[in-house]
Amino acid sequence: MPEEGTLTSPLDRQLADLPGVGADRASQLARLKCHTLGDLFLHRPRRHEDRRNIRPIRDLSIEEASLSRGRIAVMGSKRLRGGRTLFEFILEDDSGTVTCRWWNLGYMARYFKTGDDVLIYGKLSKGKTRAIDHPETEIIESEEDATIHVNRIVPIYPLTEGLPQRWLRRLIFRLIKSDLENIAEPNYQSAGLPSRREAIQQLHFPDEMEQVAAARQRLALDEFVLLQQTLLRRRINMQSKAKAHPCGGDGRLTEPFLKQLGFQLTDAQRAVSMEIEGDLSGKHPMRRLLQGDVGSGKTVVAALAVLRTLESGYNALFMAPTEILAEQHYRNFTNWLNPHGIRARLHTGSHKELNEPLFDMNTPNLVIGTHALFQESFNQKNIGLVVIDEQHKFGVSQRDRLVRKGNYPHLLVMTATPIPRTLGLTLYGDLDCSVIRELPPGRGKVRTYIRTPDRWPKILAFIKEKLSEGRQAFIVVPRVDNEDATVGIKAVNTEARKLEGDFAPYKTGVLHGRMKPDEKESVMAGFRANRIQILLSTTVVEVGVDIPNASLMLIQNAEQFGLAQLHQLRGRIGRDKHDGHCILLTSENSPEVISRLTVLKETNDGFKVAEEDLKLRGPGELVGQEQSGLPAFRFGDLRHDLDLIELARHIALEIHTRS
Repeated sequence: MPEEGTLTSPLDRQLADLPGVGADRASQLARLKCHTLGDLFLHRPRRHEDRRNIRPIRDLSIEEASLSRGRIAVMGSKRLRGGRTLFEFILEDDSGTVTCRWWNLGYMARYFKTGDDVLIYGKLSKGKTRAIDHPETEIIESEEDATIHVNRIVPIYPLTEGLPQRWLRRLIFRLIKSDLENIAEPNYQSAGLPSRREAIQQLHFPDEMEQVAAARQRLALDEFVLLQQTLLRRRINMQSKAKAHPCGGDGRLTEPFLKQLGFQLTDAQRAVSMEIEGDLSGKHPMRRLLQGDVGSGKTVVAALAVLRTLESGYNALFMAPTEILAEQHYRNFTNWLNPHGIRARLHTGSHKELNEPLFDMNTPNLVIGTHALFQESFNQKNIGLVVIDEQHKFGVSQRDRLVRKGNYPHLLVMTATPIPRTLGLTLYGDLDCSVIRELPPGRGKVRTYIRTPDRWPKILAFIKEKLSEGRQAFIVVPRVDNEDATVGIKAVNTEARKLEGDFAPYKTGVLHGRMKPDEKESVMAGFRANRIQILLSTTVVEVGVDIPNASLMLIQNAEQFGLAQLHQLRGRIGRDKHDGHCILLTSENSPEVISRLTVLKETNDGFKVAEEDLKLRGPGELVGQEQSGLPAFRFGDLRHDLDLIELARHIALEIHTRS
């Protein structure tokens, strides 16, 4: 029985079994990820052409591409100097002629003959000859072609080698006429949008261009509903299998911890902490995402959850994406827990000496680790809480595997990379969400500047001035090395010696992901102790490096990074009372690059930055398609479809309630 919102079985027919397709065409369609009739109906055109008003040849221009129609008067091929080839034909109508030409594509001559009725799409090339270079073309062969391919709005499909546009269009046109009724309508309403059948019709052969947008929205809604149903089932399935561990605590650890902090929690921290406390005391295991901008105090909130778990007699796991971050959490928790007689343990690939025995089974413990917690050898019992820091660095499948390994404990995932709401409702749609927008008081302001290499002497003088005042600096470059010698791209191995000379007598340290763990720790210890004043690194410092005295950051080749990543890097400074200064150095001064970087100059709000980053880069590049577990939407657009996603979430819940 098909799932709610899916296509019905007649549409599961293999394309090779359809009349007029055959094995060869089916193989070509498979390269377009079209295997079934349903896939073909959802094969989205890349654009549409309005062929109701074909432009006369005399009206073609160099300013814009347009559609025209004529007959081939003469054609031929020639070989030019240097071994190049040219195939061309002259197309004529009652208004005039135009030359269509293809360079170094001699095989094009096989597709045409004199007298062919041809549609062309393109714009005139510059020069004395009225010519179009490499136009899109279609041959009109019959009256049926005139019905399907002209005198209407027609779809232009993505193709693969050997698959003609007009053949595919004719196939889809015929199948829509014969099989559209096999498309099942879902049992939910979509106010203001066409039915599913209407959407398929209008996606391919609309009566008006405006129908294409409405069709996309309707089919996107179907995708989102199916996803939200999957997320809802996942959550319900987990709740049916797992009984919550009672981890509400009794206050004997949390109350002294709050007193020893030396500062008051913000209102946002207190509100989120109360939400988590309610989850830990609930009937079902907590599944919560904690978002907070860089420096908002998420770790303290997580520490309270850990302490409540320990108070309740259960063990806790705290997972970080890098050893540097895991070790920083280990130091913080050690300072917090030691006064209460609780020992934190570190479980990473390079700290195996601390791993045996991990737990005194008579005393609740906290283990802080990295991916090493996924290893089969790590198999601890009585786990009440799993905290995953910087969740976006892990995959959804990894998260689920760790939870199953712990027999469905409470789960708190955290990220300092603010998540646009559309991504939050899809990537983390099975989780409750808490947000900390408020920053603790007493922090310095972080000012951001966009500079070009010609300003280097002034940049150097400014940084040295701040170093003379006792501050420290990060300098971030995109690469460890520059083996392919990409012009202008900075790398650690090429910059280290130069910076040592530029910043003498101040000490420069180097940090990157290829270093051995003990080498990384030695450098970080020197930077924390201010024995190293300048840390030259890759993006390994993006998460978790907390050096309050470091108030300067220079990011070289800033155009190479996404906005969210730049914001994360910038979050390493301005973490005490001193103002922070972030310099984005770029050699690309194109309007697009400057406009993108200006977003960071104008706001320190990570949520605004994340939204802009999503618009510019899209979700796949922003979070990693495979890592995230996001489906590959054909029609849904996570940059713009927030309203549809929220509607889909409501529909999925309504369907579940009815069933």
